[in-house]
Amino acid sequence: MDPAHLIPTPDTIPAPWGVFQLLLILTFFAHLVFMNAMLGSAIIALAREMRAKPADPPPCRDIAAILPYTIAFAVNFGVAPLLFLQVLYGHFIYTSSILMGAYWLSIIGLLILAYYSAYLYKMGGDLPRATRKRALTTSILLLLIIAFFFVNNITLMQTPHNWSAYFQRPDGTLLNLADPTLLARYLHFVVASVAMGGLFLAILALFQQKKGVPGAEKRLRGGMQWFTYATIVEIGTGIPFLFSLPKNVHQLFVGGAPLHTALFTASLIAAFFALYYGTKERVWPATAATGTTILFMVLVRDLARQAYLAPYFHPADLQVVPQWSPMFLFLAILVIGVAVVVYMLRLAARVPEEVR
Repeated sequence: MDPAHLIPTPDTIPAPWGVFQLLLILTFFAHLVFMNAMLGSAIIALAREMRAKPADPPPCRDIAAILPYTIAFAVNFGVAPLLFLQVLYGHFIYTSSILMGAYWLSIIGLLILAYYSAYLYKMGGDLPRATRKRALTTSILLLLIIAFFFVNNITLMQTPHNWSAYFQRPDGTLLNLADPTLLARYLHFVVASVAMGGLFLAILALFQQKKGVPGAEKRLRGGMQWFTYATIVEIGTGIPFLFSLPKNVHQLFVGGAPLHTALFTASLIAAFFALYYGTKERVWPATAATGTTILFMVLVRDLARQAYLAPYFHPADLQVVPQWSPMFLFLAILVIGVAVVVYMLRLAARVPEEVR
């Protein structure tokens, strides 16, 4: 069966595709930062909890206090890029979501359970340590399952030739397990979150150090160590991920196309600087280099998706039916929303630690 016959007709869009492409890149960048900081810091907290002795005080009060907030920010900042992805690639992402619909719909329930488990970990200071560990472990496992479903959906949407498996699994339980990039992509994502989580904790410790909070220097050093070692592992997992891509795709990034190769090379250079500053425990330069790396990798990821779908579609093929007033209204609400979030964060930062 020709996979092209399985692809629905795309809807029209109200503005040139480049506008939505830019918004997709910017919002997905923000989502990645929050998502990685959330999952990575939770994994680091669990590792610290496992190493702590029974007589030790709770080792992760700082992470426990902010974990529910980071989950909330990761989820909310994930809505916008998902919407823009649907605008540009709706006929692909809707189809893949239906093919794995049983798992895709379960994400809502899994996310609620993960959120409440994180709150139990935060509020359970008087509970036995074993209970708090179980709550944190449950939250992390659920988040990892959700991430696995997302990776499945993203790989499935860009491989229409795998959609015919629906006729053997018409009950909405189709996973893209045969895709050679699936596990490499997933592992690369998880390790990246640990690196970002370590950097996030180092940034928090840096602010605590300026306030004279006891133990902040040790937490800063620990966060940068997590960041550095995880970045090394992340680079190691990135190599098999690159070569697990279809040959026609990965060759674009190793000399096959100037733009693809330039962006991929720039991301490697930025990652090298992030690693260098991580070993020197220089938080802000490492943060700048990491942010640059993430931005370049978001661009690389988008070019890879376009290469996957090139035989079938390019966003430039979408028909434009101009409707600028909804776009302007959306952008105005977006600016107001960001301003409100910044204001709320400033208010939250003024709340004493013992009240949170």
